[in-house]
Amino acid sequence: MSQNQTYNVAIVGATGAVGQQLLNTIESRNFPIKNLSLLSSKRSAGKAINFKGKEHTVEEATPESFEGVDVAFFSAGGSVSKALAPEAVKRGTVVIDNTSAFRMDKDVPLVVPEVNEAALHQHNGIIANPNCSTIQMVVALEPIRQKFGLTKVIVSTYQAVSGAGAQAVQEMYDETKAILEGRSFTPEILPVSSDEKHYQIAFNAIPQIDKFEENGYTFEEMKMINETKKIMGMPELEVAATCVRLPVEIGHSESVYIEIEESNRQAQELKQSLEGAAGVVVQDNPSEQLYPMPALAVGKNDVFVGRIRKDLDRDNGFHLWVVSDNLLKGAAWNSVQIAESLIKLELI
Repeated sequence: MSQNQTYNVAIVGATGAVGQQLLNTIESRNFPIKNLSLLSSKRSAGKAINFKGKEHTVEEATPESFEGVDVAFFSAGGSVSKALAPEAVKRGTVVIDNTSAFRMDKDVPLVVPEVNEAALHQHNGIIANPNCSTIQMVVALEPIRQKFGLTKVIVSTYQAVSGAGAQAVQEMYDETKAILEGRSFTPEILPVSSDEKHYQIAFNAIPQIDKFEENGYTFEEMKMINETKKIMGMPELEVAATCVRLPVEIGHSESVYIEIEESNRQAQELKQSLEGAAGVVVQDNPSEQLYPMPALAVGKNDVFVGRIRKDLDRDNGFHLWVVSDNLLKGAAWNSVQIAESLIKLELI
């Protein structure tokens, strides 16, 4: 990053979980900020947030909020992004959007810097931050793809409740307490807050994240399928996903089966391709029971990979276990990385 230049930065959705992580990440990275605007819905406007020892008042996000803003991080829901991101771009702001609003738009780059940083050169004012579960998977798969090719991906996710928001996390705690105390309760949020039917998440696993599509896959599963192909630039890649919510607060886990182009390769070779790869930490030593776990990934920016082993029936098949903090690499950290890449590439 430039040592001298500073930037006017806005965060839309500053009071939410990802907004808070964005602030923490920007502070820890010492991002070169000239002026900081914290924006939100009308309901959350007026709240005070401390940043670097200075109190900032959260303001309602309007089109005029982006006058003079160089880069804006959006994390306030797809409808807000659709309404305000184009208005921000009109005013010369580069938008890094953390919702699904623009991810599959052919004119909007969908970027994970470790995988496809060069796509930033094609941006027209908006850059999409991928789905959290997609991000950690492609970071783990890209070093393998570069060395051995990639033809198929089958992923089952074990996703944290924080991916559904702060209210879902609170409900998990409330349900857990009620069960332990022998009290009854009525689930109101998961699997999808707008659906009529809700299930407990405490001591349970819910094989639904987001709405079901006509093809029997959920919207979350289709996001993983379509985004992986777009980020890797491989429309022909075979991808299937099953996404499951578990009673874990922070940290998504994934069981990933892949098939590579080359045969006669060993698990150790794949492990070597991952060791030292950008953003990846290999934790893989079965003899010492060393493998990634979400409880140990919280607060860390990296993607952790372990349980790397060859399939017993297919010579080009391998299995991996991938874990990452869904609020950091899955959202805030990847967004800030994009902004840092834009500065490095002089695209902002």
